[in-house]
This record gives sequence, structure tokens and C-alpha cells, in this order.
Amino acid sequence: MTPDELLDVFHRRIRLPDADAIPGWKQEHVGPGGVVHRSYVEGPDGAGFVEAPRGLGDDPDAVIAQELAFFRERGLPFEWKTYAYDEPADLGERLVRAGFSRETPETLILGEVDRVLERPSALPSKVRLREADGPDDYRRIAELTHTLWDSGLARIVEQLQGEARMFPDRLSVFLVEDVLTGGPALSAAWVRFHPGTGFASLWGGGTLPQWRRKGLYSALLSHRARLAKDRGYEFLRVDASEDSRPILQKLGLHAVTVTTPYEWTP
Repeated sequence: MTPDELLDVFHRRIRLPDADAIPGWKQEHVGPGGVVHRSYVEGPDGAGFVEAPRGLGDDPDAVIAQELAFFRERGLPFEWKTYAYDEPADLGERLVRAGFSRETPETLILGEVDRVLERPSALPSKVRLREADGPDDYRRIAELTHTLWDSGLARIVEQLQGEARMFPDRLSVFLVEDVLTGGPALSAAWVRFHPGTGFASLWGGGTLPQWRRKGLYSALLSHRARLAKDRGYEFLRVDASEDSRPILQKLGLHAVTVTTPYEWTP
């Protein structure tokens, strides 16, 4: 499939029905004609997420103000995720004027599972790839992601462990470690399955700097692609950084558009 065809399928199967919403979060379609897709969870560590795949109608600033009022009233931070083709074309500028901070853009990567599986991959000797099993593994993965991205130890442990417990058929988490010593996770990644869409989404993929360019990232990608294939999924989705984008394209996936997160904190 071409990049445009892949993006069209993704838009119809994932974005419009909110098929990739975080499990357990409340979902609402609000604004004129339900153009705003809002999801959130309340509580001390609550947060929210917003996007608008159908555009914002005739008065975008009013719709943005509505979302700010909603989350301000609840004291919740939230992210408004934009895609390069979203309307209005100046949505990002409007969000910044409304008080959002623009974060680092990512590339939306899409592709067919079979394309990834056409390419061989292998791990170096003396390391192994296995599924996370229990609190200690989640803690080691959180330590890795916190070291790489300052993502917060407790948040990652709670998110992954809770999601795996509540939705075991929708999430699989993997790590790469030293065969003999175990020790810190050398690399880690997870895959979410979105039933009824044909899509599996790939997350994580962080690797310790001294273990990069040794095939760990590619091995984790191929392993998750094989698992997706075995479960009957056709497509893969990745929100890729500039570090991972060229690797993913080399492995047969396509860059289809750019996404940019805009963050607001009360």
C-alpha cells in the first residue's frame, strides 16, 4: 500500500472512532458536531488527551477555549495532539496563543506487518529478548525509560503494570537483558493491539546508548510484528522520534505525516 492509502485507513479505523484511546480513560466527543475527541482520567495523577480529526468548525478558538475551561475546572493537565493535515491549518499557532506549549514533533509511521517480517533480524550473543513478567521487570523497564526520557519511574510502572493487569489481551511488554546476569534492561518496548481495526501500535523501543546499533531495536520490532501477525493484525503504527524514524523506514514502514503535541498545565 502507498503512504496515502495507509494514512486513509489509519484515519478511518483509528482516529475517527478513537480506537487507540488509553484503556480505562473516559472518552467523550464534544463541541459542534462532536468534533473534539476528549479522553481523560481524574484523580491526583489524572491527565487528559484531546484531538480533532474532523477539524474544529467555524469558530476554532471557541472550541479551544471550551477544552481549556473543562480541564481547568478539574485541575488536569492535558495534551492536544495535532496531525499535519488537521484543520484549521494554523491550529498549532492558535493553541500556542491560547497558552499551550509546543513539544517535539514526531513522525507517524505506518506499514504492513508482512513488510517488516520480510527482513531478517537477530540479537547479539549473550543477550535475550523476553516478555516482562512481574513487578521487578516493570521496575527495570521504568528505570530504563526514565534514564532515557525522564518519564517518571512510578508513572511508567503504574501505567504498564496496571494496563497489563486490566487488559492482558491488548498489551504485551518486552525487554532485552544480559543472559547471564539479568541486570538492567538493555532495551524495552511494548505493543498495543486495537481489536477490530487491523492495527497494532508499537511503543517504547528505548535502548541504552552503549547498546545502540547492535540490532536490539530491530529485533524488538520484528518480534512484535510476528506477534501481531500471529494474532491476525495487518498494520503497524509507530509515533517515531527522529532517532527511530530512519530505522523504521529501512525496515519497510512509511512516514505518512507529522504529529505535534501541545501541552497545557493548570
